[in-house]
Amino acid sequence: MSAGARRGRGFRGDGVRAVRAEWTKLRTDTVNLWLLLGTVVLTLAVSAGVVLTARCDGPGCGGDPTRLGLTGFMAGQVVAVVVGVLTVGNEYSTGMVHTTFAAMPRRGTVLRAKAVVLVAVLVPVGAVGAVGSLLIAGAVQPGRGFTVANGHAPLTLTDGPTLRAAVGSVLYLVLIGLLALGVALLVRSSAGAVGIVLGLLFLFPILAQVLADPDWQRLLQGIAPMPAGLTVQASVDLANLPVGPWEGLGVLTLWTLTALSLAALRCVGAGSGGPPGRGCRTKACSIPGGRAA
Repeated sequence: MSAGARRGRGFRGDGVRAVRAEWTKLRTDTVNLWLLLGTVVLTLAVSAGVVLTARCDGPGCGGDPTRLGLTGFMAGQVVAVVVGVLTVGNEYSTGMVHTTFAAMPRRGTVLRAKAVVLVAVLVPVGAVGAVGSLLIAGAVQPGRGFTVANGHAPLTLTDGPTLRAAVGSVLYLVLIGLLALGVALLVRSSAGAVGIVLGLLFLFPILAQVLADPDWQRLLQGIAPMPAGLTVQASVDLANLPVGPWEGLGVLTLWTLTALSLAALRCVGAGSGGPPGRGCRTKACSIPGGRAA
């Protein structure tokens, strides 16, 4: 076997071990389990509250039944942010990051493992939230006036726009969690990272409401991570959206990739004492400020 093949097998083995280690850390911390459960419960509760209060009083009443039914993701994402931040933030606050990088010196491998595990837990959480929310909406909304007679077809996952909204909501939640992970790796402070991510999510919509110019409002809604990303939930009146459903999710993806890329660059930069292109391999990688990060 060539040296290159052995090195490649070693990299894959490191990756598997890193994923197993990150999965063990996540599942053995009961706080994470409660947070994941809280994400589902909060998503379903807010979605149920919205559909129980929304009403359509006649033909042409407007509103988007699918998007109303998935409103809970605006609340559930807050808990997902905390989960993403704590995936790495806890290790920096307790100093366990030193142990992590001593066991797996390749920081890039650790970063990928954390991202893989975070995706693995947020996908089923988001799926339960999306399907559960739509089931609640489908059961409640006909009694609230969202009927065929008023121009609203029954909610079903066999409907293309509804299925896209459900799948897109799951992807949205995953991307928000990864965005939080990237920011946490950059700032290395759990409280700071949560504040920054929530600011990114909610500041743009507030600014859009404050500005009187419709063009500026539309621009902000089209580039902001939350308003753009949540357009994937829309099922009606798509022509009037600031950005298309999948394009909006693409905007959020760019925000997330930017955060993760900057985090990865900082990881490599912190390991200037290691071989070029091999990632951080020195103890200096695990102290903030260049001594370890």
